[in-house]
Amino acid sequence: MLASIDKQLEKNGISTNELSELLIRLMDYGVLCRDESQKEQLLYDRYLRLENLVNDYLGMLRIRIQHDTRFQFVRLYPPGSEVPGMVDENDPPFKSGMRSRLNKTEVELVLVLRSQYEKSLREGQVDENGCATLSLEALNIALKNLLKKTLPNNITHRKDLFRSLKQLRLIQYRKEEDIESGEAWIRIRPMIVSYVSDQVLDALQPLVNEGHESVMPNDVETDVEAEFEESTVNKIES
Repeated sequence: MLASIDKQLEKNGISTNELSELLIRLMDYGVLCRDESQKEQLLYDRYLRLENLVNDYLGMLRIRIQHDTRFQFVRLYPPGSEVPGMVDENDPPFKSGMRSRLNKTEVELVLVLRSQYEKSLREGQVDENGCATLSLEALNIALKNLLKKTLPNNITHRKDLFRSLKQLRLIQYRKEEDIESGEAWIRIRPMIVSYVSDQVLDALQPLVNEGHESVMPNDVETDVEAEFEESTVNKIES
């Protein structure tokens, strides 16, 4: 097997260290977006050259890969997790290892971001990369209207919240100072679609359409999955 790997690397002019760097980055971050940075552009392009090799290697670990060629991102899923557009595995998910959970505040924000992204899709307000742009002020209003919540007043908590979703490659923003001042504009990435099920979005949509203060019904269970999250349900309570 090692001889086969070396042969493929040599064919593509890529060193073992470069392969290792790509695999470590994928396993560490769980996601790779070409438009995130020059570094991720380099690694994404390297993945394209080694896609079959990387998929075979991770496949032995039973890690599945979602590769969106249109919006140029790669996302990893651990064994047993649900993957959009893929047949579910029969094995139950493990309860440790690469999985992590979104906390309640993060789930609430992802739900509202997803609703605003869907609104932008319907209105044709997405850019060539499939991203929707939203002001922090508009996001805060949407949080109030849908869940009677607001963004954290504590600046550190607010920055940590947005930094977490940025690390998951769900959003982009230019400077943390803008988050601090409340004047930021954020880009919602198309990957947000894979974090909230259509069932949850359908339950949320009437509230979006009404445009007045409401709360998420108690019986609505969300499928919001963080990167490598266990296949559990999170409940948003009023």
